[in-house]
Amino acid sequence: MNGYAASRASLSHEEKLSLIDDRSLSDVESESARIDLEGHFSSIRWAASAKTYCNGVRLSSWSSMILKTGVFLLPSFLQHRCARDRFRAEKLHPTAYLDGMRGLAALFVFFCHYFYKAFNIAEGWGHNNANYEIWRLPFVRLLYSGPSMVCIFFVISGYALSLKPLKQARSRSFDGFSQTMTSFVFRRFFRLYLPPLISTFGVLILLRLGIYEMTRDFANDRKYIHNVVEHHPVLEETLRKQLRHWMKEMYDFVHIWGWEKFGGATGYDVHLWTIPVEFRCSMMLFLVMLGTARLRTGVRFFCLAILMWFVLRSDKWEMFLFLWGMFLAELDLIRGAHEPNSPQSPSPPPTLLPLEKTPEPAPERRRTSNYFWFLLSIPALYLMSEPDAGPSGVPGWKYLETFIPEWFSDKYRYYQMIGSIIFVICAARSTSWQRFFNSPLVQYFGRISFPLYLMHGPVAHTLGLMVEKRVWDLTGTEGTAYNWGMAFAGVINIPLVIWAADIFWRAVDAPTVRFAKWLEGKLSIKDE
Repeated sequence: MNGYAASRASLSHEEKLSLIDDRSLSDVESESARIDLEGHFSSIRWAASAKTYCNGVRLSSWSSMILKTGVFLLPSFLQHRCARDRFRAEKLHPTAYLDGMRGLAALFVFFCHYFYKAFNIAEGWGHNNANYEIWRLPFVRLLYSGPSMVCIFFVISGYALSLKPLKQARSRSFDGFSQTMTSFVFRRFFRLYLPPLISTFGVLILLRLGIYEMTRDFANDRKYIHNVVEHHPVLEETLRKQLRHWMKEMYDFVHIWGWEKFGGATGYDVHLWTIPVEFRCSMMLFLVMLGTARLRTGVRFFCLAILMWFVLRSDKWEMFLFLWGMFLAELDLIRGAHEPNSPQSPSPPPTLLPLEKTPEPAPERRRTSNYFWFLLSIPALYLMSEPDAGPSGVPGWKYLETFIPEWFSDKYRYYQMIGSIIFVICAARSTSWQRFFNSPLVQYFGRISFPLYLMHGPVAHTLGLMVEKRVWDLTGTEGTAYNWGMAFAGVINIPLVIWAADIFWRAVDAPTVRFAKWLEGKLSIKDE
């Protein structure tokens, strides 16, 4: 994040951290993704890759354009292999593991929305003395537990949006803090809302072209859709009515005045209800940081604890998770987790709540600490596995249900919420988890996480349903044939969604991030 003019010449270490810069591609603004973005797009790498195929060959302008378009449509990881000049591996930053965590969370949300149409995935293992399939077991069900992954999103967002401002507040750089906060507030709307505006307008275009009509009957056919029938976007009589309908939906989408469940959800993509939630919670988080920036650390923690209790007692679980993200960000700053030129080392168990910077532990103590936090993450993952249909009637969970406060309305989110907080704490201190989330494949999903969230609905409702119908017509829909048909369709549909997300990342998400940064620069008062 470039909060003020003086920082343009020399970025501080904090500005180079993952998850900070708004020029990144994810909703939590990953710096590691930003570096990858600049490597891919600032010099139009895909065009350069295409040019390598044209050297020594005279092509017409049309042929050249077709070739460049074809290379652009290749997934980014294939472009790396096709280009003669190999892309150099970029150095990962200390919080890059959160990018990977968010990327897998987005992928599992997609799995949830893909499989819940065909199977009742919400009920836990052994619910009401039935449902004993292996994929309902705790831990296994995390692969498609969308609500648990939403909790992870919100903790990471609170962390990402707090890290740089807290660093500046703790160093008493209040001028920089002020300019960082104004920049965050200004750009947050564009970061969260511009890509969905474009993706839903794409849905409008597909509606007018008749693509959604090709799958409308199938989308509501109980012969094929055995469980959740998702809302299929409505085709209006005329283009003018369609545009008016879309504009009204987008107006309602900017849903900042109410906290009702799924408020602001749009009929053009019902999965996007979390975007207004992210925006509201972000604005509240910024207000909390402004109000506590000049407080001493212990006093700020005390105020934050009171606020956490208040929002939880008010049944605002989403804001509770954002505030926990802020709390964890300051803990990491205190323990020096992001210090330059030092290895990312987990803290020993007794330093969960340090108020002063802790020294780096010895290698043997680091290994012990890693084992401790990795083992603690196992019960955290169990808590995240709370069934989406609720704990009632599920072995083990029906006992834990007795500890859920009566005033907490979404019973199924209670332990998912607690588990996600504990898991992020553990991952921040476990080198084993960080190695996993920093692996190249997981980092790739981190880079395309926001586009994956935006694209899986439109692709699933168009090409996805077409593929499913063809496959089920071949396999049949009776007994296990139905399950095999869904699995075979997934072999095609899952790569289709990832491919669409990769293209949207490069064609839309990256330019909107640059646009917001450019617009801020044009409209802001320049420092003397």
